[in-house]
Amino acid sequence: MAEPISSSPLSGAASFRNEWSALVECASPAHDRQRLAELLRSADWARLLVLAEDHGVAGHLTASLRDLEEPFVPLEIRQSLADRQRAQIFFTLRLNAELFRVLDRFTSEGIGALVVKGPVLAMQAYGDPAMRSYGDLDLLVRQRDIRRATELMSAAGYVAEVPLSAIDAGKIPGQYLFSMPDSKLIVELHNDCTLRYFPRRLPLEECFSRQIRVRLDSHEAPALSVEDELVLICIHGAKHFWERLMWIADVAALASRQTGIDWQRVADSAKAVGAERMLHTGLRLATELLKARLPEKVQALVQADAVAARLAEQACEWLPAAGGAPPGLFERAIFRMRMRGGLISAPGYLLRLSFSPTEEDWMDASGAETKRHGFLDAVRRPFRLARKYGRGSKD
Repeated sequence: MAEPISSSPLSGAASFRNEWSALVECASPAHDRQRLAELLRSADWARLLVLAEDHGVAGHLTASLRDLEEPFVPLEIRQSLADRQRAQIFFTLRLNAELFRVLDRFTSEGIGALVVKGPVLAMQAYGDPAMRSYGDLDLLVRQRDIRRATELMSAAGYVAEVPLSAIDAGKIPGQYLFSMPDSKLIVELHNDCTLRYFPRRLPLEECFSRQIRVRLDSHEAPALSVEDELVLICIHGAKHFWERLMWIADVAALASRQTGIDWQRVADSAKAVGAERMLHTGLRLATELLKARLPEKVQALVQADAVAARLAEQACEWLPAAGGAPPGLFERAIFRMRMRGGLISAPGYLLRLSFSPTEEDWMDASGAETKRHGFLDAVRRPFRLARKYGRGSKD
C-alpha cells in the first residue's frame, strides 16, 4: 500500500473549503473539468494532497488531474501523486496474488469464500483494481469453516488475532483478522455472525447462491453480486458514519458504472437485512454530493425518505474533517437508531450493538483471551464504549 502523503489530522472545514470542493468534484463519476480547474486555481496543493489521502481518494485526484493541462498542476504535485500511484499499483498486484493463493488454499479444502470490497469493488466501480485505496483483503466465509480456515492461514504463515481456543468456545469477534509478520498483508474473514452492523442477520447462503465472478489479473475471483455489494458498502459506510469521501465515491461509481443493476434486487437485498434507510442514505449522498445519476423510480424512492435526507445532511457536516472531528457518544447513538428506524427495531439495534462483545471486550491489553464469562464481557462493553467515544475521540 502507498505510504500516506501526510498523517496530519484535518480539523475545521472552513480552513480547507476550496480544497474540499475540488476533491468532491474529483470524486464525482462525471466531474466538470472546467469547474475543477477553477477550484484548483485557489487551492493549496499540499493541503489538497493531505485531504485526498485522509479521505482515501488520492486515486480519484490523480485520475482527474490527467485531464488538465500539464502547466496547470505543479510538477512536484504530479510527481508525488505519480509515485503514490505507482506504489499503490505494486501493492495491489501483490495483494491480488496473495488473494488467489488464499482462495486456492480454501478451495483445496472445500471452503467456500466470496471476496468483498477491496480489489473486486475497485474493478466493479472503476474498472481498475489500483484506483481505490485499500490495505487488506476481506472474504466472506461460513462460520462452520472458520476453524479450518484459521488453521490454513496459520500454516501459511499468518498470525491469527482470534485464537482457536476462542473459536472453540464459540466467541464471535468483529472479524477474524490475520496478519503476515514483517509485511503489510492483512486478511479479514467475515460472515453472518461477525457482521453485527447489519440490522438483521445476513442471509449468507443466498449471497453465495447469487455470487458472480470478477476478473482480476487474468484470474476470476468469486464475489458478491453487484446488488448485494451495493447494499454491503452502504451498510459499511453507515457503520463508519460516512466519515470518508471514499465510501460515498464507491457508491456513486458502482451505481453509475454498473448500468445493468437490478434495482428491485437491491431493494429486496436491503429489506432482507433491514438496511433500507442505510441504502437510501448512501444513495442520497452519492446523488446530492457527487451527482451520481439513478433511475427515476429509484431516485424518487430515495428522495421520499425524509429521515435518510436528515442523516445525509448530518453526515455531510462531519464528512470534510475525515474523522478528525467525530460525533460524540450521544450523537452516535441517535444516528444509529435513526439509520435503523422503527420504535422497537431502532432501540433494539442499538442495544444489540452495545451489548454484543467483540474481541476488544474478551481480550486483555496483551491480546490474550480472558477467561471471563461471556455475560461479564457483555456487561463491560457499554462502559468500554463510553470511555472510547464519550469525549468524541476518533474511531
